[in-house]
Amino acid sequence: MIFSKALASFGVGAATVDTVLDHDTYTAGDLVQGDIHIKGGNVEQRIDAIYLSLHINFTNKSGDKEYEDTATIFQKKITEPFSIQAGEEKSLPFSFNLPYDAPATVGRTRAWLNTGLDIKHAVDPSDKDAVAIRPTRLAGAVIDAVKNLGFRLREVECEKAGLRMNTRHSFVQEYEFVPTTGPFRGYLDELEVVFVNQTSHKVEVLFQVDRKARGFTSFLSEAFDMDESYVGLTFTEQDLPTLQEDLRRLIQDYL
Repeated sequence: MIFSKALASFGVGAATVDTVLDHDTYTAGDLVQGDIHIKGGNVEQRIDAIYLSLHINFTNKSGDKEYEDTATIFQKKITEPFSIQAGEEKSLPFSFNLPYDAPATVGRTRAWLNTGLDIKHAVDPSDKDAVAIRPTRLAGAVIDAVKNLGFRLREVECEKAGLRMNTRHSFVQEYEFVPTTGPFRGYLDELEVVFVNQTSHKVEVLFQVDRKARGFTSFLSEAFDMDESYVGLTFTEQDLPTLQEDLRRLIQDYL
């Protein structure tokens, strides 16, 4: 028995955990439900807590180098301490709401739910499940409005947030568009859309309008990044009927 407990502390013959979600795709803000299945190992073990945490990958920078980092955007304690006997099986239901500002899993962005058992003086068992996240209705409406103005989505990724960005996370999600048809083809190099903050009723967006160089003066401006303009806007449900026209006027003002 002592030898089995010693092995369990190193993860050999220890309790295992498996999380089963009700769906594999969600919209930011949705209710997530599921069950955590725990199976006892070769000996009785005391589990101090079970934690669920949602993680996002993003691009970080150190000097001139870029590397992939991870941010935890949600964490929840599921249970109080309990013991699980050797070979015993338990199933614990759970539910939580995805944060409204959870980034969509498009482009390079990935999200996963980690389930961890906290066991003192032992290797903690864990389970990792990929989660697909769609943008909120408001964020999706902004993306669709840009596309309807003749822009093609070129790249999406989460990047380290700038020091002046008032966001609760260490990253922001950036959508990079290029004009392929419509009124802005030939006038813009790209349009970047950054979702800074989101709630159930509003979305704060930062737009970067990158004008195309025309002539020597414009060429110099582009060389020194003087051809880029930034503007921040907040949209609510009331803005949806005129959203596309509002964005068209916004971009036109910065040409």
